[in-house]
Amino acid sequence: MLPKRRCRFGPGSDQLTCVPVPHPFARGLRRTGWLAGLPALALIWASATLYAGPRIAERLEAEGAAVAAGTATDTGEPWLRLAVEGRDLVAAGEAPDASARAATLFRLAVLDGPRRIVSGVGLVETAAPFQWAAIRLGPDRVALEGSRPVEIGRRALEARVTGMLGPGTSLDDAARAARGAPPDFPSAAAFLAARLSGLAAGGRAALSDTVLSLSGEALDVPAYEALRAALSEPPAGFSIGRVEILPPRVAQYRFTVEKATGGIALDGFIPSTADREAARRAAQEVAQETPGAAVDDRLVTARGLDPAIDSKTLIGFMFRLAALIQTGRVTFTDGAVSVSGDAMDAQAIPDAEALMRDARPAGVSAGRVTLTARPLSPYRVAIRRTPEAVTLTGHVPDAATRDRVLDALRPRLFREPILDRTRLADGAPPNLGAALAAAAPLVVSLAAGEASVSDRTLTLTGESLYREVAARAPDRLAEALPPGWTGKATVSARQPAERRDPATCRADFAAATTGADLRFPVGSAAPGPTFYPTLDALAALAKACPTLRIAVSGPADPARAAPTPAAGPGEGTPPAAPPEAEPTRVASAAKTEAPGKADAKADPKPAGQHDAKAHDAKAHDGKAHDGKAHDTASEAKPDGKGSGTDAIKEAAKRGKPSLKPSPSPKPSPKKPEAIADEPPQDLPRLRAQAVVEYLLQAGARPDQVSAGPDTPAGPVTFALLP
Repeated sequence: MLPKRRCRFGPGSDQLTCVPVPHPFARGLRRTGWLAGLPALALIWASATLYAGPRIAERLEAEGAAVAAGTATDTGEPWLRLAVEGRDLVAAGEAPDASARAATLFRLAVLDGPRRIVSGVGLVETAAPFQWAAIRLGPDRVALEGSRPVEIGRRALEARVTGMLGPGTSLDDAARAARGAPPDFPSAAAFLAARLSGLAAGGRAALSDTVLSLSGEALDVPAYEALRAALSEPPAGFSIGRVEILPPRVAQYRFTVEKATGGIALDGFIPSTADREAARRAAQEVAQETPGAAVDDRLVTARGLDPAIDSKTLIGFMFRLAALIQTGRVTFTDGAVSVSGDAMDAQAIPDAEALMRDARPAGVSAGRVTLTARPLSPYRVAIRRTPEAVTLTGHVPDAATRDRVLDALRPRLFREPILDRTRLADGAPPNLGAALAAAAPLVVSLAAGEASVSDRTLTLTGESLYREVAARAPDRLAEALPPGWTGKATVSARQPAERRDPATCRADFAAATTGADLRFPVGSAAPGPTFYPTLDALAALAKACPTLRIAVSGPADPARAAPTPAAGPGEGTPPAAPPEAEPTRVASAAKTEAPGKADAKADPKPAGQHDAKAHDAKAHDGKAHDGKAHDTASEAKPDGKGSGTDAIKEAAKRGKPSLKPSPSPKPSPKKPEAIADEPPQDLPRLRAQAVVEYLLQAGARPDQVSAGPDTPAGPVTFALLP
């Protein structure tokens, strides 16, 4: 068949020209041109990649392995790690020094075949702090980062870690060799890896020098408990630092308080360790109401409580309900609280219903209240004495019995409050009020103790400050109990006071007073703050040394010279001695017979002219003396109306010599202010009495401390008497 032809007449001609029509395939081939050769080129490239590429990679890997083997260290493992990516060699590791790194990279560069060398080779450095961490990426994948000891081969450490993580776990080890690792690093790494196996994805176990830390969420309740137990015993030489492990989440959160005759059991879940401690404290407070009761803690830390519910408020609410039952259970489950069992008394049932209705925490639903009122057996009530308060707990039959016990306690307590936590209930033994009223004085006389009643048996236990009180307690209890009652008293005395031998007492006295510089302010007999450490030490020594006898000597004030009055106009000589000199001598002589009156007799001016500061100091000092000294000082206090002449008359009435002042031709000049400010002449004795009074109040016996002879100006002095 002839090919198709296309014919046409030429321009201006009648000649027909025919040309063959090209085949369609030929036309398409002409349009595509060189693109028609691309499939062939792709086929050639694929053949080279599939057949020649692997052979090139194998050859590069073999040649690179030979170079890496030449970098083996003392651990037997090479520090160079190589990876082949096509015709590229990727080098990693930590060279011991720069020259070793340069030599190794040169050996790789001269290999026949690599297109390029990608170097990530570093140098071994000292890490400070030395940090290493293992991070769980998934159920069977763990990443290592940070630094590893250069002394330990990479593969050896990975084998140790993998063995603790469990079979089938793969490691992404990006840790770099470094110096400065703590001793026994492999043991710490294995310990952390074992703890990491109990954490979910995202868990992190890290080491920083010798401090270990953990963070993440526990896989389940057993894993959480195992982690808590293991962290209490870290490897030798290491300590536990930051631990932030979230407890596991449970689908059904529950919490139960079960009360029985033997104690209280806690069961279920608790959100945190702090909440667990709060629940245990509340359980112990409730258990104290029943003698011999114990707390059984079966709680497990877990999450799952509705965030809208405050855990501590929920715990407190459940224990308020538990306090209203003798035996039974308070349960929180499915968001609701319910209570069941035997009620504490008939009053407890409406109380529990009121609590459930009005005091439920936010977010908590009201469950069932299934309580039964049973007769109390045994019938219990107690009076407990502590240093802080006196507390009544248990049951009484009526308000009259309660008032009788309170009336027996109140007159014997001055500072301690009385906390009444009793409830009304039937079934009390006969004469319960009389028994409690009789036991009240015995309890109050103890330093700490309790009188507890169980039916017709009253038990007194505690500790007394005095041995005699402890010895007489059984007899006093037996005499005080009503007929038909039995009592048992177990009261112990506190440890006797410390006793030291005389030689030790003298040595301790010297040590306590050596270097003591106790100085009173001028004109004052009030001890300052610097006195107290020394005086407290002496009082404690006096209690430990019954035969010690201490004499306290008070010092006088430093002498002060009176200023010389200026000469008057037109006078060439100073004025004569003031007429007060003679009365002052009389008052000074009288002071030897009547200490404390010198101040009143020495100054013939009205008392109102005395310096206010000196007057206040004397009035204050007079309060630190015993009765006799205080009375004497009171007699010497100016009344604002007396004068030197009055003092002389008073001395004459008492049978003392009296000298009248010499007449003066002219009024005496005004007394200088320095003379008016003179302190009382018995100031040393007042100061000694103030120190003695402090020692007596601090515990020394009156026969152990006394005032000694006065001393000149200076510090207070102490002396041992034979």
